[in-house]
Amino acid sequence: MALGLPALLFGAPAAAQFRVEISGVGATQLPIAIVKFRDEDKATQMVSAIVRADLERSGFFRGVDNQATLDELAQPVMGEWRARAADALVVGSVSRLADGRFDVRFKLWDVVKGSDLGGQANAVEPADLRLAAHRIADFVYEKLTGDKGVFSTRIVYVTKGGSRFTLRVADADGEGGQVALNSNEPIISPAWSPNGRELAYVSFESQKAVVYSQDVMTGARRPIANFRGSNSAPAWSPDGQTLAVTLSRDGGSQIFLMGRDGGNLRRLTNSSAIDTEPAFAPDGRSLYFVSDRGGSPQIYRTGLNGGGVERLTFASNYNISPAISPDGRTMAYISRVGGAFRLHTQDLTANAQPQAITDTGDDESPSFAPNGRLIIYATRAQGRDVLMTSTLDGKIKARLVSTTADVREPVWSPFGR
Repeated sequence: MALGLPALLFGAPAAAQFRVEISGVGATQLPIAIVKFRDEDKATQMVSAIVRADLERSGFFRGVDNQATLDELAQPVMGEWRARAADALVVGSVSRLADGRFDVRFKLWDVVKGSDLGGQANAVEPADLRLAAHRIADFVYEKLTGDKGVFSTRIVYVTKGGSRFTLRVADADGEGGQVALNSNEPIISPAWSPNGRELAYVSFESQKAVVYSQDVMTGARRPIANFRGSNSAPAWSPDGQTLAVTLSRDGGSQIFLMGRDGGNLRRLTNSSAIDTEPAFAPDGRSLYFVSDRGGSPQIYRTGLNGGGVERLTFASNYNISPAISPDGRTMAYISRVGGAFRLHTQDLTANAQPQAITDTGDDESPSFAPNGRLIIYATRAQGRDVLMTSTLDGKIKARLVSTTADVREPVWSPFGR
């Protein structure tokens, strides 16, 4: 089964821009040994290292150091791996084919039970080796946790270097970046369509805020909200047919619904306050948003077909940027606490208190992984704007440290690629 996926067409691939620093210890982490793949040092990517980094970043796995020389054809001596305190084992190989592609093979073993959990063989182009490694990590993650892996998904983010703003699409670990848009004016609020084929975002290239939609593969783009005043904060409905946007066309900033082509405009909120940052519930029946109608920015929820407006945040006088988990059970958001802007989560199914999951002071723009197990967000560390991922309990964090520019506004893609 060949990957053979085309690269993004709208920009040349960027050089490696990130290094990942993982910190923290989870309550339960499965020890897994990932043996260096046979002949991978003759390829353009160290596949086993990418697999290990992916799994450790998830918070569910702890890598077991080893100097073994096994591949997928070997029969491991399970007693030796149990002695090394490994519960699972990944072995494999990378071989160059006559047509220039690489044959990537691997096998996963349950060391505790001594059982073969399966494997795969894929012939891939050299440019797809990183994707092949991410898909191996997805396979391992799903086999051992029961949840779908997210390592082969993507993120979109904005970089700022000097006076230059760039919208980039990259692997979930920040590598393999492609340029979607360069501009001398700010680019903000990127949002993935549910099928992962389009991006909506706000560009100030015409000296005002205009919402654009852009095809991820071809780079074709078009304005979809360019009304009088400001057009901002696009959010896709779960079926991909509707966008919520914040418009000031009638005076104050209010939330409107519109078709994906920019038509069928309908005003959703009617207040004298600023209503902004819409986020759809996964079932498509309600919308979360930020409003200062109570005197300070707070997060509210309203139905799309009538009904009242419900306030959801009370623990601080400043709560913004709601993101809803794919199962609809958890809300991530930014709360100002004692002058620090910190990432919080709140259980939406119970009358639970919000939980701070960071101790930093400049967090922004949370976004859930499509399996709901990780959150990516932006923060500031050591004088730089950086991206972080965190488990929902905040115990395992990974910092994606950019070596080229300040990085903000990350959004995790849906499944599918």
